[in-house]
This record gives sequence, structure tokens and C-alpha cells, in this order.
Amino acid sequence: MDLDVFVIGGVGIDTIVRVPGLPLPPEETVHVQPVRSYIGHTGHGVVLGCHQLGLATGLADVIGDDPEGARIRSAYAELGLPLAFAIHPSGTRRSVNLVGPDGRRLSLYDGRQPWGLRVDPNLWRGNVARARHVHVSIMDFARWALPDVLAANCTVSTDLHDWDGENEYHRDFAQAADLVFVSTSALRDKAIDWIFASGRAQAVVAMAGSEGSYLYVRDEEPVHVRAVHIPGRPVVDTNGAGDAYVSAFLTTWLDGRSYQEAAEAGSIAGAWACGSPGTHTDLITAEQLMLLRF
Repeated sequence: MDLDVFVIGGVGIDTIVRVPGLPLPPEETVHVQPVRSYIGHTGHGVVLGCHQLGLATGLADVIGDDPEGARIRSAYAELGLPLAFAIHPSGTRRSVNLVGPDGRRLSLYDGRQPWGLRVDPNLWRGNVARARHVHVSIMDFARWALPDVLAANCTVSTDLHDWDGENEYHRDFAQAADLVFVSTSALRDKAIDWIFASGRAQAVVAMAGSEGSYLYVRDEEPVHVRAVHIPGRPVVDTNGAGDAYVSAFLTTWLDGRSYQEAAEAGSIAGAWACGSPGTHTDLITAEQLMLLRF
């Protein structure tokens, strides 16, 4: 196996608009700082984050035959990272993310691709067979990869993002993963119990932003992992912080360390990501993570 982490789904273009505050004032015109765009979204964040930490990574996704898709293809070629892609006429996913002075964001997500989209499974099959671990993003087309991933000799993770614990859309992903990441922003009571009862998860990580994260390991008491403050690196943009957390968690866990150590590494990486403007512009390296851990 020559890929450490292979990611299915989740690359697109983020347009970042730095606004004077959230919510926006009720005005017809709001003056903002220069508007910039980045290659982003959740799957790309995990690919790039793990790559920065020294793992061999790759991505499979559906993009468009458009300037955004060309930008993604060019970037992966420049990085030397495997990119398996299918072209769909709906185009490449995009989002416009409004970011306030405190780094909080509001994401306006344009998923574009139609519900029920299915693609040739060869998009992912060859690389899944090469991978130690597969991270499946919650793109609708990616749910059709789950049987192939489960049949492979690898571990599996997913990030449910702002799942409320009830939306049926997320359940296939939650049930298939050994490691489940989820935000606490909309999570309802008993959702984590449901994940353990209904799926194969050995650990669930509930990410709570500035409040840190909560680590649930099957048949153990939950643990609160405090948020990290990095001196001299204040929060300026929370875009991509969750992806950075997932990347450092996976890298540490795949290195044979405990879930607790992995969550602590994730907290550091998430805090580091918040210290740079834009999406995935300055993800933590293995050397930086080691210095901050010890």
C-alpha cells in the first residue's frame, strides 16, 4: 500500500470575503477588503493537511470542465499528488465564505452537482486498493463508494460536519466509518449513541470550535480536549480549521498513537489553521506540530 490516506470527494473553490462584522449590517453597500479565492473544501483540506504532515495522499472527485476545475487539476499536478477526477456538466463546487474580524465565518455553499449523481466506480477503486486509510467526504456521489471501501483492507473515516443527528443524508457515512468527526453546532442528544449503536465506529470526535473537542471512544467515558491557543498566532480565519484537525488526528493515529494523543494533535493543527487568512493557506507541518506538542 503506497497511499497513507486517500480521500473521496470534497474539492472546490472558496471565495473569501472579509466583512466588517457578522451578521452583515442592513445596508445596500458594504465595503470589504480585497476578495480572494482559494482551492478549498473539506476533502482537499484533508488531502493537503495530511500531505503537509508527511503522509502520501490522493483525491478522487467530480469537478467541472471549467476554469475552477482546471485550477484544481493544475494545483494537484504541481503538488505531485494523485488526482482521479470525473467531469460533470454541472461544474466545480464553489462557496462564498464571509469572514468577520474575529475569524468566524458564514459559508454560502454551491454544491452544484445533482442529487443521486453516480459515476464510474473506477474513479476510486484503484486508489482505494492502494490505501491504508480512506476518508470519505459527504458528497452524495461518494456514498456509492462505501461498499468498495468497506470491502478493502483499510480503515475508514468521515466528517459529518453540522449534522443534527437525525438527517438521513448523513447516516450511510456515519455507519460505515471507523472514525467519525462531527461538529457540535447542530448536534442533538443521543446522536453519538446512535453512531456507536448503528455503525462500526470505534471513536467519534465532536468538534466544538473555541470550546475544544470531545472524544468518545467506544465503551469508554468521553474526554474533553481543550482548545489550544498558540502564542503570537491569533485567530483571523476559521476556514479549514476542522479539516486541519482531522488531518492531524489521522496522521497521529495512523502513526500508532492513542485517540487522546490524536485529538490533542488535532487541536493544535486546528488552532494553527485559524492563524492565517483564507482556506488551507498555511497548514501545520510535521516539524511545527512536534515543536508545539512537546
